[in-house]
Amino acid sequence: MAAASSSDSDSGRAESSEASSKWLDAHYDPMANIHTFSACLQLADLHGDGEYKLVVGDLGPGGQQPRLKVLKGPTVLSESPLPALPAAAATFLMEQHEPRTPALALASGPCVYVYKNLRPYFKFSLPQLPPNPLEQDLWNQAKEDRIDPLTLKEMLEGIRGKAEVPLSVQSLRFLQLELSEMEAFVNQHKSKSIRRQTVITTMTTLKKNLADEDAVSCLVLGTENKELLVLDPEAFTVLAKMSLPSVPVFLEVSGQFDVEFRLAAACRNGNIYMLRRDSKRPKYCIELSAQPVGLVRVHKVLVVGSNQDSLHGFTHKGKRLWTVQMPAAILTMNLLEQRSRGLQAVMAGLANGEVRIYRDKALLSIVRTPDAVTSLCFGRYGREDHTLIMTTRGGGLIIKILKRTAVFVEGGGEAGPPPAQAMKLNMPRKTRLYVDQTLREREAGTAMHRTFQADLYLLRLRAARAYAQALESSLSPVSATAREPLKLHAVVQGLGPTFKLTLHLQNTSTARPILGLLVCFLYNEGLYALPRAFFKVPLLVPGLNYPLETFVESLSDKGISDIIKVGCRLVLVGEVSVSECGQGPRVAARMGWVSAQ
Repeated sequence: MAAASSSDSDSGRAESSEASSKWLDAHYDPMANIHTFSACLQLADLHGDGEYKLVVGDLGPGGQQPRLKVLKGPTVLSESPLPALPAAAATFLMEQHEPRTPALALASGPCVYVYKNLRPYFKFSLPQLPPNPLEQDLWNQAKEDRIDPLTLKEMLEGIRGKAEVPLSVQSLRFLQLELSEMEAFVNQHKSKSIRRQTVITTMTTLKKNLADEDAVSCLVLGTENKELLVLDPEAFTVLAKMSLPSVPVFLEVSGQFDVEFRLAAACRNGNIYMLRRDSKRPKYCIELSAQPVGLVRVHKVLVVGSNQDSLHGFTHKGKRLWTVQMPAAILTMNLLEQRSRGLQAVMAGLANGEVRIYRDKALLSIVRTPDAVTSLCFGRYGREDHTLIMTTRGGGLIIKILKRTAVFVEGGGEAGPPPAQAMKLNMPRKTRLYVDQTLREREAGTAMHRTFQADLYLLRLRAARAYAQALESSLSPVSATAREPLKLHAVVQGLGPTFKLTLHLQNTSTARPILGLLVCFLYNEGLYALPRAFFKVPLLVPGLNYPLETFVESLSDKGISDIIKVGCRLVLVGEVSVSECGQGPRVAARMGWVSAQ
């Protein structure tokens, strides 16, 4: 045990030293008070001076005080409050004019707030949705004092449970009030018109007409009413609208809007939908076995993290390429791109305090942190090209810099799948017998099929004859007619010469009980002796099993067996054969339905 523990500690030190050899610890502040996720982290040159800054959509402690923070190095450069919790942040170029300063878009509630030079520039609000007509009619009646608040609440609750169109925020707030607060709420809001507003769930950017890094980009929004909107970067009008079967939570886009693009949307129903430029509805669907917790596009592969602690790689047409199991739950995911070496990999923050970096299913590196990481961001920060920024569950901020001499090698973190898993099997050559059989099947395929069909029909005929014979000879333990809803099952126990015979009676009808049933045993008195050969059966309730027990004593010492018949007034007859042979007794049972005598 000591040797094993020492080897584990040595391997842990080797892995940590391997990770530290690639990364420089630039900053760690466990009290930074930053609570966010990866979609609300962005690195951008906001002032056009070559100094990249970190934009954070901070949820605030407990989600109570959302704020927009801009960090320069380890310090907060500016901070401004937000009206609602942020859903996503993105930086994009709005126009080709100089200076080429990117704009910052922050999705919060039903609005997208656009900033230029860290100053408010534009506010885009989602179009309002038509209200529920039944809800509108109820508030009109409340406005005219034709219904009281209690009746209004009852009718709104009925609409909420059945209507396809959800209720407005005003009605939902009204349903949460106490009885004493309803009248004041109705008097305050009955004169206002009903408005139903959706909210933004996710956001990303899409190049408009060029694939260059500094090209103009459009905003792609996912909304709570199962829609995707593409916004014009200058006029902020809706260029395209697409519908989804569920609410999108993660988006990945490739291509250009004016040429051709592909859009992958991971939704709350556990599916990933693929859309093209001219499609208003999804073209392909990837069905996952669990809920997605992250979606990253690495080259032409979609890497999906699920809440079953696993990473999956898919093509754009939905073909699964690989699966990697994680040692802990996945909390966040993001892309690591090292353009100087042409490297693209996926980063996964785990609940055990690890950040794992994978290229396809090969593990490249492991970064261990003091606390579980909830958001990741990799890119240019300040003057450094390759900076890894992480925020922890407790609100801490971790900044690491990738060394310029660092090289990611497959298997550098931990041993992944064995190399033999990727090797092709040495398949044997086709033998002469295999070739001859193949030619025979190809030439005589029709005759072989006809022979198979003839044998199949013969098998069905024999099965039908055997079933008919079983019904005629009363070999079935269940009644074949609805007039006799009984089921009999006999069990013989013991080694001999005394056996225990148990009859199980069951009423198979649905609602009709059976009363006054008499059961008797008919047997050869020269071979068997029964102390109790007559039973008076109690009331048989449908569905219950009633056991009736008696003992059978074999009088013959030559192993001769005979049939014991069980008769009753409802024409239920069973046959039980009890015998002794060889070194021990042999028991056989046969039951059936016959006509009453």
